[in-house]
Amino acid sequence: MCDVLKVSRSGFYAWRGRPESKQAQSRRRLVVLIKTIHRENRETYGSPRIHAELKARGEKCCLNTVARYMRDHDVAAKTRRKFKHTTDSNHDLPVAENLLDRQFSWEEPNRAWVSDITYVPTREGWLYLATVQDLFSRKIVGWAMSHRIDRQLAIAALRMAIHNRRPPPGLLHHSDRGSQYASRDYQDLLAQYGMTCSMSRKGNCWDNAVMESFYRSIKTELIHHEDFQTRDESRHAIFEYIEVFYNRRRRHSTLGYVSPCEYEQAM
Repeated sequence: MCDVLKVSRSGFYAWRGRPESKQAQSRRRLVVLIKTIHRENRETYGSPRIHAELKARGEKCCLNTVARYMRDHDVAAKTRRKFKHTTDSNHDLPVAENLLDRQFSWEEPNRAWVSDITYVPTREGWLYLATVQDLFSRKIVGWAMSHRIDRQLAIAALRMAIHNRRPPPGLLHHSDRGSQYASRDYQDLLAQYGMTCSMSRKGNCWDNAVMESFYRSIKTELIHHEDFQTRDESRHAIFEYIEVFYNRRRRHSTLGYVSPCEYEQAM
């Protein structure tokens, strides 16, 4: 090998026995940290979130360096699949105007909530998940799961949010035009707690983009990478994702790469 590469044998042995440089040690240590953070966060973090976590741990490195090391060592965030809607807007129930009007940034908690429903496949059949999210911190403040996609599912998620947050009258509640949200029972509950109803325009998912973004995250980071045997199995996994990971740990780009709970505590 030395003859082919035109180097001396003594030079080769000197190189092989030379101690690892401080730069190489630092690089190897950083790669280990990147892989650890990636694994600890369900393999969902890309380079911006991993960089934010490294900074929070006192590590000095730039975003481009993190991205390069991740690329060189095949460390990548889980990819997304196509999103599918579940609520049905083909009904004769009254619908509300789009009062939210894509104003997704709010300076106080419990001033604007968004809601929606998505589906989770299991070997037992579909499990449906309804959630309520506070636009101030992007925290999931209410959720419910059922094998039926009806108004009771949406109502259960809203009741949990009300119990957890005790919002003052005047809160703006936004959803799509699904029959669950347009139902008399759901509207009566909104009125009981002094909430103002807002609904997306027909067929316009961007009017509820923040809630859609959460569903893309949970599907990308959990649901699409699991083969749930039972609905109970998926319930446990979703509970852990929302209450342990998403609300309390997952770094949110809109919040300056802190979790929703950390953001609320800081504010």
